[in-house]
Amino acid sequence: MTGQPLPSFAAAGRPTLAQPAADPAARIRADLAAPSASIAPRWFYDDLGSRLFRAITALPEYYPTRTEAALLQQHLPAIVEATELHRPTLIDLGAGDCEKAARLLDTVQPSTYVAVDISAAFLHEALAQLRRQHPGIDMLGVGADFAERLELPAVVPEQRRLFFYPGSSIGNFTPTEAAHFLGSVRAQMHGPSALWIGVDLHKPREILELAYDDPLGVTAAFNKNVLRHVNRLAGTDFDVADWQHVAFYAERLGRIEMHLEALRQVTVRWPGGGRRFEAGERIHTENSYKHTVPGFRALLATAGLRTVEHWTDDRGWFAFFLAVPDLA
Repeated sequence: MTGQPLPSFAAAGRPTLAQPAADPAARIRADLAAPSASIAPRWFYDDLGSRLFRAITALPEYYPTRTEAALLQQHLPAIVEATELHRPTLIDLGAGDCEKAARLLDTVQPSTYVAVDISAAFLHEALAQLRRQHPGIDMLGVGADFAERLELPAVVPEQRRLFFYPGSSIGNFTPTEAAHFLGSVRAQMHGPSALWIGVDLHKPREILELAYDDPLGVTAAFNKNVLRHVNRLAGTDFDVADWQHVAFYAERLGRIEMHLEALRQVTVRWPGGGRRFEAGERIHTENSYKHTVPGFRALLATAGLRTVEHWTDDRGWFAFFLAVPDLA
């Protein structure tokens, strides 16, 4: 989905963010009406959902954020050196509050910072603050859904593009979807370019399940909040009190699954239709695939990307990859 061209934040003085171009209502209703109901994880991220996810990253059970942050803190100079892009255009995919990219700016020294996120309002607020901290960096914003295909507006500089996709968000895609998405990133690389991407690795079930079903219930609130968001987007009439959060590790598929389970029989209506859910029936809201280092190298290769190097933490829980276009 393509974001609309935006002016330079530095020139405009105030961010102007593009909204996703397509109306999501029809897609959401179709997914709910399917034999196995689902809600795509991209709809987690309204303003409240973005704030709840930020709270999740602070939980002791949620290891990916702090593990990746420690990796970057330890290896960032080596990663920058291996990347060999001087004054790049740093393109932050799923930027959220821009906090992860903000920690890189002094070392990376980009000429331009491009933040891309589906939650335009949350992005607006984050970029306003970041501009004050780094007035010398030209900043652009794109409020867009890039899950199916990444297309950057023409205003984004084409040279020396450094794509930054942290947090193991690639795990939300099935392997086939991930290859398609990575291919769309590769298609946006013109000349010397690179991808930095965080990848969650396989680990014991008990660690994974606690990370997605914390005792404090923050992840449950995050999951259930998607119902409020789709009520606004698609005209549904979900009552959050009718649903409970379910998360488990599906070992055969190598993924965490998150669902919302009906606590009682309930009928959900929307303009032109509706659906009855029986007690115990589930709506699938997220997958989070876990990878191996060789497996992810192969996945990058299918998308036309060559792994230059990767870094892992001491426990082997998380990996950070540097990949470039494969010109062979």
